[in-house]
Amino acid sequence: MDTHFSLSNKTAVVTGASGVLGSVMARALAQAGARVALLARREESLQRLASQIQEQDGRAMAMAADVLQRESLDSAAHRIHQTFGPIDILVNAAGGNQKGATVLPQHSIFDLDAKAFQSVVDLNLMGTLLPTQVFAKDMTDQKSGCIVNVSSMAAYRPLTRVAGYASAKAAISNFTQWLAVELATKYGEGIRVNAIAPGFFLTEQNRELLTQADGSLTDRGKQIIAHTPFARFGKPEELVGTLLWLCSDASRFVTGTIIPVDGGFHAYAGV
Repeated sequence: MDTHFSLSNKTAVVTGASGVLGSVMARALAQAGARVALLARREESLQRLASQIQEQDGRAMAMAADVLQRESLDSAAHRIHQTFGPIDILVNAAGGNQKGATVLPQHSIFDLDAKAFQSVVDLNLMGTLLPTQVFAKDMTDQKSGCIVNVSSMAAYRPLTRVAGYASAKAAISNFTQWLAVELATKYGEGIRVNAIAPGFFLTEQNRELLTQADGSLTDRGKQIIAHTPFARFGKPEELVGTLLWLCSDASRFVTGTIIPVDGGFHAYAGV
């Protein structure tokens, strides 16, 4: 591997590491040489991933941590320090949506569940802020490090239905840019903050929305493919190149950016 992209001797934390995208990103960081701490609410959901990384001569540890509970994150940080040392990389991959925070075609804004909306905003936005406050402290102490947040196409162009999710991801994009300036101006150029904005990837959360039981596309799935110049959904491993670039010295003059990985979706006007 080009040394510019190597993460050898780096310690990385991945929240939401049990998810489809989070697990792929965690595995890629390990393959690039990083020691990877895998975080999710249930540790048992991560043990298989940790074992797979270790079987490939990587270093990984699995632990339970709730991104909305500061004490849980503090406890995880203590364990990481004991096992791997100071944290160099944070990937905030925890997030998601729920039905109550969406507006179905037969409903309106007046039917939106405000509590569900708040829950989605908390999971995505506060679930990015709190891990940053805990795990980025090492970065400010050593004046170096990298944070990668996960935004969405919904942050560029609010998508129908997903009111809570779109609002939360737009906030993450804004927070990413704010934090990049905040950390650079107070702690120097060694700390960088960027985000990846995935296009449409099939996950457990959106599979029923985009595909039928037989694998064919729903109407919404067809709309998405029609507005994606590559005419397909993304594959999780197609996030890896952007992630490793952002986490490595190859992008050492890059901060405050939100990088689309979307097959051209956000560039296409439909005509």
